[in-house]
Amino acid sequence: MNGKKRKWVISRLNFKDKYRLGIYNDTTYEQVFHFRLKGREVLVVIVISVILLVGLTTFLITFTPVREFIPGYPNKETRRIMQNNVLKIDSLENVLIEWTHYWNNSIRVLSGSSTQIVQNPPDSNVVNKPFVDVRSKQDSLFRDRIEREERFDNRDSFTVKKNRNISELHLMTPLKGKITSKFNARENHIGIDIVSSPNDVVVATLDGAVIMAEWTLETGNSILIQHSDNIISVYKHNAKLLKKQGSKVKAGDAIAIMGNSGELTYGPHLHFELWFNGVPVDPEQYIAF
Repeated sequence: MNGKKRKWVISRLNFKDKYRLGIYNDTTYEQVFHFRLKGREVLVVIVISVILLVGLTTFLITFTPVREFIPGYPNKETRRIMQNNVLKIDSLENVLIEWTHYWNNSIRVLSGSSTQIVQNPPDSNVVNKPFVDVRSKQDSLFRDRIEREERFDNRDSFTVKKNRNISELHLMTPLKGKITSKFNARENHIGIDIVSSPNDVVVATLDGAVIMAEWTLETGNSILIQHSDNIISVYKHNAKLLKKQGSKVKAGDAIAIMGNSGELTYGPHLHFELWFNGVPVDPEQYIAF
């Protein structure tokens, strides 16, 4: 309908007149349905129809998969990838902050510039002031003597511990249950999967210190413990962690609750790994499950 026809229709529309809208059979010309409207009622019907049409379109785009057919709108798979990328970036940021703290603390300890260990990230609004060494000459000599003695003591103790083998240690069972997936390095399964009763407690296999306790996208709530003799134990897919990073633990201490967290899981279980001298080993060779 061009502009002239539209103006002609509007000009012929008189709000005082009555109008009839009907539906006829094209073959018999029989009237099937009709209703009467005044001029103002026609305008109301048009406005209500437009509102209903806009509302229906909005509902379809918001709550149905129809929106995926709109050019430029991401589909379900793209949104899932975007969400996973956001979670990975968040995890990487947390790891970067932790490594930055660890590096700064290591520099402070090794340089002996300060005995205070920074636990929180530095505030960007605070100007860092240079450290002023106020130690006396006698204090420096005393520190040097103590460090030399400790260095020799640590070297002797390291020599003793270096000769110890993992088979000589008594490792506690982290979780009593059924082993559903065994250690298989060829298939890149460098641990064992243990299934037990829901909400069972996971315990530390040896004395040590927690070096990581956080949630990751693939392994869920995971905890890593550094033990003596260059041994690391790993506990993945937990429902809840009971220890934090830096916590000291004893063999048999409760460290987590068995669960089903993370993407790489098939049900409630504990994925347990044992590392010795930087190499994963079969836990069943050293622990009775």
